[in-house]
Amino acid sequence: MNTSLNAARRQQDLEAAPHEVADVLVVGGGVTGAGVALDAASRGLKVVLLEAHDLAFGTSRWSSKLVHGGLRYLAKGDVKLAHESAVERGVLMTRTAPHLTRTLPMLFPLHSGSNHFVMAGLKAGNALRIAAGTPASVLPRPRRVHRHEALALVPGLNPDDLTGGLLNYDGQLVDDARLVVALARTAAGYGAKILTRAKVLTLRGDGAEAEDTLTGGRFTIRAKAVVNATGVWAGTLAPVQLRPSRGSHLVVDAKAVGLTGTALTIPVPGERNRYAFLLPQANGRAYLGLTDEPVDEIPDVPAVPESDVDFLLRTASAVLQRELTRADVIGSYAGLRPLLEAEGTTADLSRHHAVLKAPNGVITIVGGKLTTYRRMAADAVDATNLTQVLCRTKDIRLVDDRPAPTAPIAPGVTEADVVHAIAHEGALDADDVLDRRTRIGLVPADRAKAAPEIAKLLAAV
Repeated sequence: MNTSLNAARRQQDLEAAPHEVADVLVVGGGVTGAGVALDAASRGLKVVLLEAHDLAFGTSRWSSKLVHGGLRYLAKGDVKLAHESAVERGVLMTRTAPHLTRTLPMLFPLHSGSNHFVMAGLKAGNALRIAAGTPASVLPRPRRVHRHEALALVPGLNPDDLTGGLLNYDGQLVDDARLVVALARTAAGYGAKILTRAKVLTLRGDGAEAEDTLTGGRFTIRAKAVVNATGVWAGTLAPVQLRPSRGSHLVVDAKAVGLTGTALTIPVPGERNRYAFLLPQANGRAYLGLTDEPVDEIPDVPAVPESDVDFLLRTASAVLQRELTRADVIGSYAGLRPLLEAEGTTADLSRHHAVLKAPNGVITIVGGKLTTYRRMAADAVDATNLTQVLCRTKDIRLVDDRPAPTAPIAPGVTEADVVHAIAHEGALDADDVLDRRTRIGLVPADRAKAAPEIAKLLAAV
């Protein structure tokens, strides 16, 4: 089983794909598209995936890196979606990607007059975990902690009026872009052709016209079924009405803000059941997010507006020892959620997914969220009606053969990671390495320092 993606394999697959009729053509190389490719290929179908840019180029690399258990949806009364999220979290953490996930302790600080109904919600979330079959050894039960333990877990907390905290556990991805790459590589191991830099120009129910953006050459892919998995861009290829919303994050130094290995759940002042999160990362950084604002324009790479920066800094400062300022922000990123059009604010819109079939036969999978990508993919492949084989991905462990560390070139990244990204993970240029195979690019200063070294490694491979 050859799971390596690289320039040579891309060229080989690019030359072969137009001369065959695929069973399933997948458009979009994010978590959903890569998930569809793996699901279909593992059922024995011939698969071609086309991605206009790079794997995880769009929304899939801009998440909070959390594997949610559905507590938010439970609070809104959506028990079905909450249970689905808890089940899929368990699948990721115990079966398909335990090597790409980890247990994340999360502290909710308690002050005089705090909403103590939060613990009831956490206990309900624990009941979801039990119902989903995820063992307490993976996600321990929530518990109340005293003031001194809360301060030990999150030293940066403001001790004034702090009475203690509620400690619960959720899942965290090592990295969301790495999950997408692992899905694509695993799909390639089952024979899927993964073609990045392949922009779809026209899409039909029996194939697509596309352009190799590296050469400008055009080619045709024929297929028995076509799945549009392009997220917020789905409406450019099929008649789908979306209400995208922007989720912004700030990158800060974890030590500087007083964060260790425990995340901080921060109630948004003046709002009910809305929270921000300060999330520690393995490389010494932390992500502060997130917002939920409607957007009209859909750029390739969304920007974080000044209003989101102010909101996040103000919200975090309300519970920390010191006020965070723009000097604490060493990077930022924003992603767009592909929410289905409906009444209400984007924060209230359903995170359920939908499988839609256009008059020309194109199947579009849209909505949902990262945690439930596997269910979304299964539903999309089922909709093709091409096989009686049931979904197998619940028992397929995703590939991830990380190299032994060598000389460091950025926090948490070594030269071996760069060489591995080029030889096995489909990275074609420095941006692929900086922004998706690693997350060096999230911090501009780190990017500027590492870029010349990565360019040298690219030239040498």
